[in-house]
Amino acid sequence: MAAADTTSSNSNIQTREIQGRGRGFISTHSIKAGEILLTDSPILLYPAKPLKNNNNFCSNCFKNLNSSSSSSSVLTCPSCSYHALFCSHICQSKALSSSHSPWVCQALNSIRYTSVESSFDVSDAHFLVSAYNLAVISPPHFRILFSLDGGCISTINDSRILGLHSLISSLSPPQSVFGVSLELTAALLAKDKRNAFAIMEPFQENGERDVRAYGIYPKASFFNHDCLPNAARFDYVDACVAGDGRNTDMIVRAIHDFPEGREVCLSYFPVNWSYKDRQKRLLEDYGFVCDCDRCKVEVNWNDDDNNDDSMEQNEDEQMVGSSEDEDVEQEEADFPHAYFFLKYVCSGDNCGGTLAPLPPSEGQLSDVMECNVCGKLSTGEEIDENGDGDGAMVDE
Repeated sequence: MAAADTTSSNSNIQTREIQGRGRGFISTHSIKAGEILLTDSPILLYPAKPLKNNNNFCSNCFKNLNSSSSSSSVLTCPSCSYHALFCSHICQSKALSSSHSPWVCQALNSIRYTSVESSFDVSDAHFLVSAYNLAVISPPHFRILFSLDGGCISTINDSRILGLHSLISSLSPPQSVFGVSLELTAALLAKDKRNAFAIMEPFQENGERDVRAYGIYPKASFFNHDCLPNAARFDYVDACVAGDGRNTDMIVRAIHDFPEGREVCLSYFPVNWSYKDRQKRLLEDYGFVCDCDRCKVEVNWNDDDNNDDSMEQNEDEQMVGSSEDEDVEQEEADFPHAYFFLKYVCSGDNCGGTLAPLPPSEGQLSDVMECNVCGKLSTGEEIDENGDGDGAMVDE
């Protein structure tokens, strides 16, 4: 539940008001594939699951303790009956003086037992504890959190909001200039729903990835969504960087070349989701219906066309090609974004991550593609062996 100190971005993107889309990022010059567009540190981190005695991550930097070089010297919080764990003395000291204050420690312990008999999502409770604590330890960061888009708050009489506020009030949050109120709790929950990024457990080929924690990244929150994004998010939470707190930074890189003045977009979920699932998630969590170029094509598909098998079949057709020009033209009309899936979606089992080149080195573009889910590295030649081999970039 650490609060970071730094947020940085490059001068190659800037925020602007975009008609019908609110604030978003626009490129200030022609962008090259692999270029780093943003490096952003979280102002708030909080665990996604109930805390237990067998946690396998640091309660400050959320590094996986099983893969940490300091796993042999894991430290605990001296006051936690559930034993919050820390990967180093540095993380322990930082947390105990800020994000894991005595009140937070007591509150998390209470939530651990209360959540067993309650219907609320424990991650929501963890967020509120973190947010109300942030108001005390770092009022400037709390103001940034409160300035983020929260959409329209449905009603403060929602049973979920009432239950969570009742819980937080019973924990007697420390006093701050922002106070504690039902209206503030409702507004904070809305900010969290619209802006939190998931920090995932390590990729497992034979199992689903769980969410380890959530983070509020103040500048990355301005990225709008597109179902065929031109940028991808990378994080290296389990990187062995001792004590600097930067392992939770988010790095956003360009997937392919695109020109100056183009909006820079991420996908809010894996790009291989079906049209129906994408629209449902965007409407429920973000309050809008997507009408991007991909959705304009897929809206006319039937349910069977939107499943993974159909998508793979269309990709295979594009790879094999056709001896007849009219067949090729028909395939492109039916599935015009197939090349994106061939070039920029990881082919690893159960992965579905997005590929982007490694950052340029000494002005030289890289032909090594990195998956933002499984971390696999592959060369352009290896990808072209499975694709059409022309190496062209999309969306230019």
